[in-house]
Amino acid sequence: MRILSLATLFPNPVKPSFGVFVGDQMRAIVAGGEVDLTMVSPIGVPPWPLSRRHPYDKLRHIPESSDFAGLQVHYPKFTLIPKIGGGSNPARIARAVLPLVRRLHAEQPFDLIDAQFFFPDGPAAALIARELGLPLTIKSRGADIHYWGQRPAALKQMQQAAHQAAGMLAVSSALRDDMVALGMPQERIGIHYTGLDHERFHPIERGAARALISAMPNLGIWSEGPLIVTPGSLIPRKGQRLVIEALAHLPDARLALAGAGEDEKPLRALADWLGVGDRVQFLGLVGHDLLPHVLCAADVLVLPSASEGLANVWVEGLACGTPIVIPDIGGAREVVQDESAGRIAARTPEAIADAVRDILADPPSQADVSANVSRFSWGVNAQNLVRFWCDILSGEKIDAAA
Repeated sequence: MRILSLATLFPNPVKPSFGVFVGDQMRAIVAGGEVDLTMVSPIGVPPWPLSRRHPYDKLRHIPESSDFAGLQVHYPKFTLIPKIGGGSNPARIARAVLPLVRRLHAEQPFDLIDAQFFFPDGPAAALIARELGLPLTIKSRGADIHYWGQRPAALKQMQQAAHQAAGMLAVSSALRDDMVALGMPQERIGIHYTGLDHERFHPIERGAARALISAMPNLGIWSEGPLIVTPGSLIPRKGQRLVIEALAHLPDARLALAGAGEDEKPLRALADWLGVGDRVQFLGLVGHDLLPHVLCAADVLVLPSASEGLANVWVEGLACGTPIVIPDIGGAREVVQDESAGRIAARTPEAIADAVRDILADPPSQADVSANVSRFSWGVNAQNLVRFWCDILSGEKIDAAA
């Protein structure tokens, strides 16, 4: 099969951790040898003079093509209108990508156009697929449905792309239900669970993991007492504020926030105001190679996001033997199926604190926690995606559980 896949969230030489899970998936696809994959990751750069400012000043220098991510990727640039232009990104992406795609298609025709996110990738890929007269597939991952699905202009484009698509995928059954509620055809939506790198994410004895991290310059982590880790970008949707507020109800616990973002300053101010500032450590952006050690060091992973599809970090935390506390969102109940995996808690400081306290009172073994995600792997993920594409091209009915 000759597949062209479009992903605006994908590792690049400037942002190596950007969409790393999509990179993992696509490398597994290529390694399987059944797909001739052409990967396109459009890079948004605003007009001058904004293009000269951080963070865009580095993005505009990303090469048009690179094997940085472990496979050959095209990085065409499209005109980005920061803050106000999100709803119109698909058309600008398609305009920027089409000259490249037409040339590649003329040299060796594609069989299918694929989008790795529902917005803006889905409507952009739909425009390209219509131009080339090819079938379209789209994957949804969570925020692309929950955030953009609430914006009328984006939703209209998503609905049109959904009805054009020969098949779609959701990362959880709950997300598929959300897609159907937005008017997308249920019979064309399969479930495609995330993968997992078991060589990278596996249990390391908690004390050993803490000792390793504590020895690293500028990163140190506490070696004594219960440790909560909250991974993810420091943005309001991820709910770090709720974890800091919960910490006030857990006097013996400490919190490490693994991530960076616009909310760091107000989160620091909140921790100081609540009198827990000395028990909150801001680790900054944690590289994917170091993240497993941070997850293994924790007694509990808490991530009270407002919305998720099925977060990769839920699976990664469990693989490291760390129970999780998450809200009843997305595929939470498809991951936390019993108490060995953690707790599902309401998005309130009190409920989060109660769930953490409950786990700390009777902690499961790291091996028991890790067993909850033994079914996840990038190999299985890749096989199921290839099978899905094969079914689309052969006209077979979409398997509900891909």
